[in-house]
Amino acid sequence: MTAKSKTLSLTQRGFNFEMLMWLFTRLSALAMYALILFAILGALIMGARNQMNFADVMRWGFMPNYTHVQSTDVPDLTPWSTTLWRFTASALLLLASSHGIHGLVVIADDYIVRPRGRLISRWLSIFLLVTMSIIGVYVIWTA
Repeated sequence: MTAKSKTLSLTQRGFNFEMLMWLFTRLSALAMYALILFAILGALIMGARNQMNFADVMRWGFMPNYTHVQSTDVPDLTPWSTTLWRFTASALLLLASSHGIHGLVVIADDYIVRPRGRLISRWLSIFLLVTMSIIGVYVIWTA
């Protein structure tokens, strides 16, 4: 007796929301890597090689907020507080939070079996995502 293959082609599976979210998870991870690399290279170009230690450069790379540079030997904070870096920090925050919330929803779906419980956990996750993203973007742009 031979077993049937469980692999279906894309036309048989269809293009649904779950596939879109699977694709979003992969692409958002790549985008986060690109933004972190952009921030680290930007810091090195702006003089971090001589004015910051490795830990400060990494902290800048993962959240390019100019307040992370205030405690270093950087003499002028003006290039570090431009709109470009605020947009970079906002994009990194929004990508990371939505990527993480999607992972949380996927894990919660494995353990919550009732449809009502899944609905509640998803709405709670969306509420937390929106609330924390608004607070985070507000802090980035007003700091």
